[in-house]
Amino acid sequence: MIIKKFKIGFYFTLLSSAVLLYNCKLDKKDDSAELAGGIYKGGFLRVNEVETIKSLYPIAIGEVNGFHVASQVYEGLVKFNPVDLSIQPCIAYKWDISEDLKTYTFHLRKGVKFHDDPCFPDGKGREVNANDFKYCFEKLCSKGADNNQFEITFKNRVVGANDCFDGKSKELSGVKVLNDSTLSIELVQPDPTFINILAMPGCYVYPKEAYEKYGQDMRFKCVGTGPFYIETYKEGEIILMKKNPNYWAKDEHGNALPYLDGVKWTFIREKKSEILEFKRGNLDVIYRVPVEIFPEVMGKLEDAKKRNADFAIETSPLLSTFFIGFNVQANPVFKKKEVRLAFNYAIDRDKIANFTIQGEGTAAKYGMVPYYEQFEKEGYDYKTVGGFTYDPQKAKELLAQAGYPNGKGFPKITLEINSGGGDRNVLVADVIKKMLEENLGIKIDISVTTWPEHIDNIQSGKADFFRYAWVADYPDPDAFFHLFYGKNVPASLQEPAYVNWFRYTNPKFDSLFEASKKIADPKERMKTLALAEREVILDPPFIPVFYDDNFILEQNNVRNVSSNALNYWDFSKAYLIPMDKLKKQK
Repeated sequence: MIIKKFKIGFYFTLLSSAVLLYNCKLDKKDDSAELAGGIYKGGFLRVNEVETIKSLYPIAIGEVNGFHVASQVYEGLVKFNPVDLSIQPCIAYKWDISEDLKTYTFHLRKGVKFHDDPCFPDGKGREVNANDFKYCFEKLCSKGADNNQFEITFKNRVVGANDCFDGKSKELSGVKVLNDSTLSIELVQPDPTFINILAMPGCYVYPKEAYEKYGQDMRFKCVGTGPFYIETYKEGEIILMKKNPNYWAKDEHGNALPYLDGVKWTFIREKKSEILEFKRGNLDVIYRVPVEIFPEVMGKLEDAKKRNADFAIETSPLLSTFFIGFNVQANPVFKKKEVRLAFNYAIDRDKIANFTIQGEGTAAKYGMVPYYEQFEKEGYDYKTVGGFTYDPQKAKELLAQAGYPNGKGFPKITLEINSGGGDRNVLVADVIKKMLEENLGIKIDISVTTWPEHIDNIQSGKADFFRYAWVADYPDPDAFFHLFYGKNVPASLQEPAYVNWFRYTNPKFDSLFEASKKIADPKERMKTLALAEREVILDPPFIPVFYDDNFILEQNNVRNVSSNALNYWDFSKAYLIPMDKLKKQK
């Protein structure tokens, strides 16, 4: 035990020293100046991620940390407002929708340029045009091991997308370049979620020159149009972003964006170590703060929200579900609906939420879609969806119906989880293991892997019982349902599954999900989506455990880093108040 503590402490000491030296080298106080509107320019925002980033290539992004970083570098036709998640213009300054709601015509801004980069003949970024979007959309609709985004973006939505992906056509027929600054996208059918889809990473634009020069290295070689460009990338250690001097956007006061000189990302793996660095003043922003350490870190939560404490906190509901998944094709026992139902009724979610994670999330009393007040107002009926109660007796009866009375004959299984982010994954896995073993009489091992290995194992079907968390890509229940859609299941176990990791098919669900896309009335559409999720609850390929809350911890001089239900960050308007000015304000 002493050796283990020494190793952890020694590693953290080295990492802390490296971060500190790096900050000392780069953090010589940048000159800051007050701009119109009482905003300050200058300085570097220091942010930490607890997991290594797998890829920053837009169509390969499949995790929140990659999304956080890439959304500072890349842009698309539209983007989310980080405060209320409404769609706002980005590289397209306006768009028109045809009367049949199937054709979107986008008009691009003049003067938007790619970052300066050696991929261009003169090293200077050229102007973006409509052909760039067509090129990137065709890459999105091309089959490849690094394409995580097709199934949740253009598949079954855009005319010609499926043919392009299947190799039947080299051209994406539904996307037409009308001129350099205008392109149109034709849909298979009207889709009320489509404009949200265009804000997702898979729809970011990048130059053909970059792909031709860097190829697979675009996982870390990024050439976009965003407010920042990447100057230094040391995998798993640090990412240094600098201000894009040619960025096209200005704020409502006429100030050029971004305000910051740059963003520094570090990768301290352990949550307690990360928070210690924050308390020392070496980090400006961290997220997913365990509730049990609030008093230790910052005193009363109410004071922190009002910026009356040493630090500040931004909070919001989060459209994120922590769950345990079953691969219903890889393991014969998980093909049995009764087994999966038994596992669900054997879990005490209240105990996990209240004691294991100590209020960091809320018990998952419904399905995959977390309770979100706006969804309910729009007609999503959570009562129709239903959910799972804690009922050990019912769980035992279901397992007996599956042919395993009191667990007799049930094979030992392995729950795979990923490391990183503190102890939460391990603690939750241990509790779930004990509950299932005690209530069902079965045996479970726990395997801990790195995040990249975990993702690969899930997608390839090597993990048949696994921990995961899904954060919605856009604010709509629809964003969760691609996980269950039968048409997202590969033809064989040998092919990777990029979205429907459960390899689950349910014709009733598929029928209702598809029907929802043809319903014009918003409330009727929401009602149909709730009915679709009900079918999944009756035949669940997963165990919903808890719904996350979103907490962002900030130093008191940080402004415009918004907490929202998608965990979406846009640092183009973030700024730092100089400490001497902050003291005067107090």
